[in-house]
Amino acid sequence: MAFLNQNNFSGTNDIPDYQLPVEAIAQQPIEPRDHARLLVDTGAEALLHHQVRDLPDFVSDGDLIVVNETKVLSARLRGKKSTGGAVEVFLLELEQPSDADDGASEQDWIAMVRPGSRVAPDTWLNIGPESGDITLRAEVGEHLADGLRRVRLVSSGSDVTAAIGKYGEVPLPPYLKTVLDDPDRYQTVYASVAGSVAAPTAGLHLTNEVLDRCRANGAQVSAIDLAVGLGTFRPVTVERLADHHMHSERYAVSPETMEACRSARRVIAIGTTTVRALESVAVTGKLAGRTDLLISGRYPWQVVDLLMTNFHQPRSTLLAMIEAFIGPRWREIYALALAEGYRFLSFGDAMLLTRAHLS
Repeated sequence: MAFLNQNNFSGTNDIPDYQLPVEAIAQQPIEPRDHARLLVDTGAEALLHHQVRDLPDFVSDGDLIVVNETKVLSARLRGKKSTGGAVEVFLLELEQPSDADDGASEQDWIAMVRPGSRVAPDTWLNIGPESGDITLRAEVGEHLADGLRRVRLVSSGSDVTAAIGKYGEVPLPPYLKTVLDDPDRYQTVYASVAGSVAAPTAGLHLTNEVLDRCRANGAQVSAIDLAVGLGTFRPVTVERLADHHMHSERYAVSPETMEACRSARRVIAIGTTTVRALESVAVTGKLAGRTDLLISGRYPWQVVDLLMTNFHQPRSTLLAMIEAFIGPRWREIYALALAEGYRFLSFGDAMLLTRAHLS
């Protein structure tokens, strides 16, 4: 049996770790969305087996459900140099984004370029066809930290955003080996703010019907925006979690959402990215900006009471967040999920976790 990680159910120093069989990694999303399994931890001894469509049964008057409405970019661009050499540009973040970028014929991006060593600064790439109503070219610029590059995108006949949508591909995590029949299955039903390179995967299970039934049971639904970057999913390779370099991500939380959190009986976050945005506001007092918040250990929780999330990779900052949220009980939950055939990672099943009050 192949494993994603060879360690057992114990932490390496303070980095949570476990064995994840490769065959437990879901390769396709469940249809329909809300039929994904939901392992419910109420904080009591028993763990309950449900489906995501049962989420309304666990909410009531005074609860607030918060989702991340970010939308995944068509961030993978396949270009060619004038010599014919193939180059892949993976867009990570638009520099200084603003409303004025809509309709702009040029945009500057931070990106990964492969093979980067063979692409000199000031090299131009053709992304789309050289003729037609919409064209897209990329100028690969200077080298940046962490192997990244600055890339200028130029479009004629249309704005750059439209050209990216036409010629780009939605990127999937490297552990997903199959091609999606419907790329929209890697978007949440409420995705509206383009800017992420990966989906907030817990939200992939939700449908408008499930959210409407939550509202009917007395819960409110609010949204935040956190642009999911590669740093969130980067594995921890250092020996101590405190030495891990956490890349920052752009977030925005409306005053109305934070006020709803303050007055809610319970705040139910859909996904770790939602957690990160809400707790970042609590830590910094800033409703928008960039966050490099690493939640681990005896973290002083201020906002989130319940968390719906997928099962995460070993030795990841997301798993460290889960350990901070419910303590060592995560090992029991993950072991049961593996034994019961739950599906893991981006297209896998989900958990509904109640925050433990750790002493």
